[in-house]
Amino acid sequence: MLRKCCLVLAGAACWTGSTFAQYSQADVEAGYTLYNANCITCHGANGDSIPGVNLRTNQFRRVATDADLNRLIQTGIPGTAMPPGRYTTADLAGLVAYIRSMRAFDTIAPGQGDGVRGQTIFEEKGNCTSCHRVNGKGSRVAPDLSDIGAIRSPDALRRSLMDPTGSMLPLNRYVRAVTRDGKVITGRRLNEDTYTVQLIDTEERLVSLIKSDLREYAVLKTSAMPPYKEKLTSAELDDVVAYLRTLKGAR
Repeated sequence: MLRKCCLVLAGAACWTGSTFAQYSQADVEAGYTLYNANCITCHGANGDSIPGVNLRTNQFRRVATDADLNRLIQTGIPGTAMPPGRYTTADLAGLVAYIRSMRAFDTIAPGQGDGVRGQTIFEEKGNCTSCHRVNGKGSRVAPDLSDIGAIRSPDALRRSLMDPTGSMLPLNRYVRAVTRDGKVITGRRLNEDTYTVQLIDTEERLVSLIKSDLREYAVLKTSAMPPYKEKLTSAELDDVVAYLRTLKGAR
């Protein structure tokens, strides 16, 4: 399990050069997820919960470059609440990208949209529970959204509604498999290694396949979720995003 990350980068400093445009959207959003899972307890949602430390300013006493920030996250700061972190190279790239981009990342105002109306739209007009599950209610065909508000930014949520394929994370891609006897199996990939793949099919059944037993196997690049940019008005999209932001899971 990833250790809690407390970025005690206190003090006045001097680095302000990086901008949101320098980092890929995928890295920034991956970093947002990691930050909310590992750093938010100490640093808070806005990066300013530790006295004298404000991650949104990008002004750190111990950090001048991205490489410095990367190294500090890995090693921690002895004698402080900042522990060393065990992260992959990709994780570190995401965390650095998100921290450097915090000021520009969340551009949707907190008060925008009505969450109560959004829940109604989500469950009725949007028919989202026919695929998604929230707090034990709904289908398991698509990802569970019970904690989506804690791991995706408002901007990312709105993009996912408007352009599901363009916003789809690799881990949420559907796969299509054809067995040697011609049976076609389509579903959301849950786990995969060199020899096997596990998925949940369109009937919510867990399926485990051995790749050598398949005639065809492909990861689908188009999301099964329809775009809502024409189905919902801009105000309705704001409401749905406001509702999704309330879904924080058990914290």
